[in-house]
Amino acid sequence: MNRFGDATLSEAALMAAAAVLLMPLALAGLAILNTGLARSRNAAHLMMASLCIAGVAAVAYVFCGFSWQGLPDGTGRLIRVAGTDWNWMARQPLFLRGADLASAQSVVIWMQILAASLCALIPSGAAAERWRLGAICASTALLAGITYPLFAHWAWGGGWLAQLGNNFHLGYGFVDVGGGGVIQTAGGLAALAMVWILGPRRGKYTSDGLPTAIPAHHAVFVIFGCLLAWVGWIGMNIAGALLLYGLEASRIGLIGINTTLAAGAAALMTAIVTRLRFGRPDASLTANGWVAGLVAASAACALIPPAAAILIGLVAGVLTPIAIENLEARLAIDDPAGAISVHAVGGIWGLIATGMFARFPAASFQSRGAGDAGQWVAQIVGVAALLGFVLPLAYGLNALLNLVLPQRVAPEAERQGLDLHELGAGAYPDFPTHSDDFPQR
Repeated sequence: MNRFGDATLSEAALMAAAAVLLMPLALAGLAILNTGLARSRNAAHLMMASLCIAGVAAVAYVFCGFSWQGLPDGTGRLIRVAGTDWNWMARQPLFLRGADLASAQSVVIWMQILAASLCALIPSGAAAERWRLGAICASTALLAGITYPLFAHWAWGGGWLAQLGNNFHLGYGFVDVGGGGVIQTAGGLAALAMVWILGPRRGKYTSDGLPTAIPAHHAVFVIFGCLLAWVGWIGMNIAGALLLYGLEASRIGLIGINTTLAAGAAALMTAIVTRLRFGRPDASLTANGWVAGLVAASAACALIPPAAAILIGLVAGVLTPIAIENLEARLAIDDPAGAISVHAVGGIWGLIATGMFARFPAASFQSRGAGDAGQWVAQIVGVAALLGFVLPLAYGLNALLNLVLPQRVAPEAERQGLDLHELGAGAYPDFPTHSDDFPQR
């Protein structure tokens, strides 16, 4: 019987369950942060979309997502190439019928439902203010039911990325303790695909192609969202370490320390960068830096010393504002929440940093490979799989969806605001909201 088949929950599983209880705060934090970064006439729509995303993702994952992902010690579908078995998909019935829900397996599945929901929430910030609610739900079902579980199986379900250590002697295979790649980078790349399909908000760019500033409507929401996300991220990282990698419960404190240090260092660095760049620190960009630090630390949160966590956070704090500015100004990628820069760029940096700074306890990783040599190559292969599989798949599925269910709202809906257009009421009925006119492109 594998380590998830015990009839009663072990002490480690109970501690992991307590950590999973914190994970919804990560979803709440991102939802509030995204809402604060948007304009007031779209605030209720973004919060409503976040609630729908969580519900649709949970149902889609239970319906078929778990069937594709499976458990770390479960069986998989193999393809034999050049004498090597490549585990590419799990072998499980639909609707969790192959899972023992009276054991620790249920805690793992619970975590994965929340992880799929968090991954699916990321694109909503990048595509804010022009994405139809019905299309959001349909796109979420595709991401949580197909794209996310397939890559999650490769990395967390005993798939070919996890087996790179044993099959090709690349360290311990692809390692991602807290989901920096599986959740964050995958969600960030799905966000990039959606922005490409939807295009920028009307009025974001002038006739000369120059971006115009559309400031956040609620800085307090933005900062409060960061604080909620911080707590949820610690729970997510602890749950991943205990449930997916079997690490010792004694590392819980280190996970909390590293997660906090990386977020704090990234936020401080972003504040410094924006102070030098604009003459004063920018609150919304600093908030993005904070989340980017959380993202960058996730992959190696239990495997690095605190000094490395600070360094990882500092680099994330520099990359985030630079990436946001260049994506907007040079590539015409309109991302109101900075989700692509925070989650995709920050996640990729965190995966690479894992290969550079992680130190692996032999007791937990001995079945995955023979040593640290080549670990950075395994991490690069994982990044390549994200760019070469998740991004094209997310784009292709949503492009097909767009043919049968147009995903972008009409121009008048953007002008009026999605709160009134799709929900029939604004988030702030007692206060006037800005329905500023914008030039047509």
